[in-house]
Amino acid sequence: MVITASLLFTATVSGQSLMRGWEVGPWAGVSYYFGDLNTNYRLNRPNAAGGFLARYNFNERLSFSVSGNYGKIAAYDSDSRNPFEQDRNLSFQSDIWDGTALFEFNFLPYFHGSRDNFFTPYLFGGLSIFNFNPKAVYDGPTQLNGVNPGELVELRPLGTEGQFKGEEYFTVTAAFTYGMGFKFDLNYEWSMNIHAGIRSTYTDYLDDVSTVYPDRTDYISTRPQSDLAVYMSSGKSLAIDGGKPLGTKGQQRGDSGNNDVYLFAGVGILYYFGDVRCPSYGSGTRRK
Repeated sequence: MVITASLLFTATVSGQSLMRGWEVGPWAGVSYYFGDLNTNYRLNRPNAAGGFLARYNFNERLSFSVSGNYGKIAAYDSDSRNPFEQDRNLSFQSDIWDGTALFEFNFLPYFHGSRDNFFTPYLFGGLSIFNFNPKAVYDGPTQLNGVNPGELVELRPLGTEGQFKGEEYFTVTAAFTYGMGFKFDLNYEWSMNIHAGIRSTYTDYLDDVSTVYPDRTDYISTRPQSDLAVYMSSGKSLAIDGGKPLGTKGQQRGDSGNNDVYLFAGVGILYYFGDVRCPSYGSGTRRK
């Protein structure tokens, strides 16, 4: 009985040791945005994304990862089939710099080097801290406040929804991150991960659009580029709403009831630093 207990203990320790340790590597893929300028979840404008991931495996089921990520997001009302969005005719683009910490749960037992347990789907959830900075192209006919047609303009400093100076939205904030993936071994050291992670953010200003059109006279006293601010807020609109030009004070510009979302999806190659190759009882470890 003592011998049997000893063997079971050894097998358990071996199995746990087999999957403890770090694995690191890069990933590359695409990024998407969903919000006031993409209410129908269009996927027609993917942008490049990528990052670097470090994961610590506690055992064959549970792991913890941290990653640094970059992606670009963009949207255009001209892509929409929604009449209001087409008439509003806004657009934006932004770089996203993202740091994420996640707990991951493997659906199946996963052992590097196993003949049988070398792949698994997995779920993950955690927190992201990220930086964003929405911009848009000035497409007016002539130079305005020193900005030439075709130049990319930062929107936050303009206060496009009437924010007073010093009261603009924060460009560093958090997101609840969740998603799923699939991982599998290429050999003992190397594995491939496919993942898609949704960032449900705590801001409605990824796109610089959230509430209503401001009083244009507010710009005159608070913004040195008041003419440019007015144009980037509403000057590109194409319609008249209720007998008033779209962009009149108090008219709807966005939906403040729903925060914006971005998504990273991609493929990563990770190197496992574990050095214990002793298999757990019956795990069927394969050779490299």
